[in-house]
Amino acid sequence: MTKAHSDAPGSPAPGPGALARPYLVLLLAPLFWSGNTIASKLAVGHIEPLTLTATRWITAFLLVLPFAWPHLRRDWKMIRPKLWLLLGYGAFGMSLFNVLLYSAPHFTSAVNMSIEQAAIPVLVMVGNFAIFRVRARLLQIVGVALTLWGVLLVATHGAPELALSLSINQGDALMLGACLAYAVYSLTLRYRPDIHWLSFLVAIFAGAALASILFQLALSGPASILDAPQTIDMQGWLIVAYTAIFASIVAQLCYAVSVSRVGPNRASLFINLIPVFGTLMSIALLGERFEPYHLIASGFVIVGIALAEWTSAGRPEITAA
Repeated sequence: MTKAHSDAPGSPAPGPGALARPYLVLLLAPLFWSGNTIASKLAVGHIEPLTLTATRWITAFLLVLPFAWPHLRRDWKMIRPKLWLLLGYGAFGMSLFNVLLYSAPHFTSAVNMSIEQAAIPVLVMVGNFAIFRVRARLLQIVGVALTLWGVLLVATHGAPELALSLSINQGDALMLGACLAYAVYSLTLRYRPDIHWLSFLVAIFAGAALASILFQLALSGPASILDAPQTIDMQGWLIVAYTAIFASIVAQLCYAVSVSRVGPNRASLFINLIPVFGTLMSIALLGERFEPYHLIASGFVIVGIALAEWTSAGRPEITAA
């Protein structure tokens, strides 16, 4: 999940002619976000995780800035007092999430990563209960338990007893860390300023780009900033283009436009398609195997999320990256 941000409260609906069929357009958002997981696997050996994260967000920021500039100037009075928060959204929910996600496929499969992203809405629900005292119904609790059990089955490759000894594959641990980072980001979205969706997008892209550069400096050294682009081959640059344009911008546009037409509660349900699309694409495009424990885990995840969503009067807003 994976999950830049969509629309800010009170923002005008973008693209008036773009949504003759809002649900068809809305399907594109989780499809492109799922593609980010596939891209992370295809990036192995062609572009390093830190480099991919930095080039993705720098490119996305530069592409969006000209379109966001008029809204950014108008919203600056509301942005300035909460600039640190907006930059933090980008640093934590965009940059850190993707550093962990892009590192995970060096050690685990894209199928695992896709299914494990189902943990994000569950972690958000748990966080809302623990931190903000948002009450949960019995079926929601059952749904959370089933989903987490399914994710645990995937993370331990069908041997949940390994969790007791903390013997979890490094890649799956990185992916679960990414889910936790994104859940924290999603929980704090309630404090965002009421600004245009493009203003919000360019602000968090700026935070993601700055944080990605700092991660690169801290973990790889100053020389890597200049050397890293020279190590990227053609496939690596194509992956940068996909993640910056489709996973970062086009997916956000589709989601934002759809939210303006069908409302955030109905639109957010489509985020749950990310594990589904990601798993199907991992099998179709990467040729990965769908093991028996994946099938069992998927059943727990689907039933768990369905129960949690069905009993929710409204869910906290979650978006993907």
